[in-house]
Amino acid sequence: MQYTIRNIPRALDAMLRDRAKKEVKSLNEIVIEALARAMGFSQEAVPHRDLSGFAGTWVEDPEFDRAIEDQDRIDEDLWR
Repeated sequence: MQYTIRNIPRALDAMLRDRAKKEVKSLNEIVIEALARAMGFSQEAVPHRDLSGFAGTWVEDPEFDRAIEDQDRIDEDLWR
């Protein structure tokens, strides 16, 4: 299959060409890889940058609660 894509923004063109040069690949290969990744078609693992691995892992810790107790106090003079 062959495509013609027009009006590629200069910044995107520069990024694609830079990646092709760094990876010693053709511009065509880089564009196909980028499209495949964007469409979820890639075999390449996409790194997740979120905190989902920590969700639901909180454990109550009385020692921690005592250590931060001062942070929960309101200084009435500062709030006037």
